[in-house]
Amino acid sequence: MQTAQRARHDTLKCLKRDWRLYLFLLIPLVYIIVFHYVPMLGIQIAFKKYTVAGGIWGSKWVGLKHFEKFFKSYQFQRVLVNTLRLSIYSLLFGFPFPIIFALLTNTLGSARFKKVSQTIVNLPHFISVVVLVSMVNQVFGSRTGLYGIVGQALTGSYPPDLFANAENFQHLYIWSGVWQNFGWSAIIYIAALTGVSPDLHEAAQIDGASRVQRIIHIDFPCILPTIVIMLIMRMGHVMSVGFEKVFLMQNSLNLARSEIISTYVYKEGLTGKSDFSYSTAINLFNSVVNLILITSVNYISRKLGETSLW
Repeated sequence: MQTAQRARHDTLKCLKRDWRLYLFLLIPLVYIIVFHYVPMLGIQIAFKKYTVAGGIWGSKWVGLKHFEKFFKSYQFQRVLVNTLRLSIYSLLFGFPFPIIFALLTNTLGSARFKKVSQTIVNLPHFISVVVLVSMVNQVFGSRTGLYGIVGQALTGSYPPDLFANAENFQHLYIWSGVWQNFGWSAIIYIAALTGVSPDLHEAAQIDGASRVQRIIHIDFPCILPTIVIMLIMRMGHVMSVGFEKVFLMQNSLNLARSEIISTYVYKEGLTGKSDFSYSTAINLFNSVVNLILITSVNYISRKLGETSLW
């Protein structure tokens, strides 16, 4: 009883002393409640036949009808496979690049060159998605793009249109994303590497370890917990491939590979039939899969390496 009273007294003391700091926390807290938790009430329309007249609360319950419709749809396999393909492709190539860049940057001797290189690779992150897709079109366009101009100069004719081939969509999407974000994503690893003790490197150099050996046996193990945490968080977005960039790069010729869950939800919910219940059911399925993935990976990581989010 005395311990509980003492804890309550200490809590009130901290609140009284640091009330200004806690006041600042109200802003993000209110934002999360209003824009993330309150809208969860709308999830129920995935189990209803939503009508504008009935609203969320007055629409008729239909159970799992919309989920069954999605699972039996010919689009189910296509959008699921395309989403997983893009996400796994991005994970395999987009996730290691920031780690490699951070490890290589950490070995640079010149502090000025290190700062300049980090600044340069961080700049693409601030390019908007619309501008980035426009740049991709300008570079790889078969008529007016750099790819087309160079191809015509070398062969005398226009090269094949890369955007007309569905197989090329995933490569253009992933590698433009890697170029845009690997520098920004490397910041957290570079910050983690600053915590590596210089004494470890000095001792390794005395023992004759090369620069590559020091990266493998000192730097990489020190940032491994950070890598695991970032991987767990990344796994929670496996099914959440970005909508804007895919939609902007999408056309009728590459639809076989570019139609993913988020674009399909948009087309079903906000265009054409405007089936809000059906699109909500698809999105809810997407979120549940993400939750299962992040929970499973976190559990496996905690059991194997004792590093986890919770």
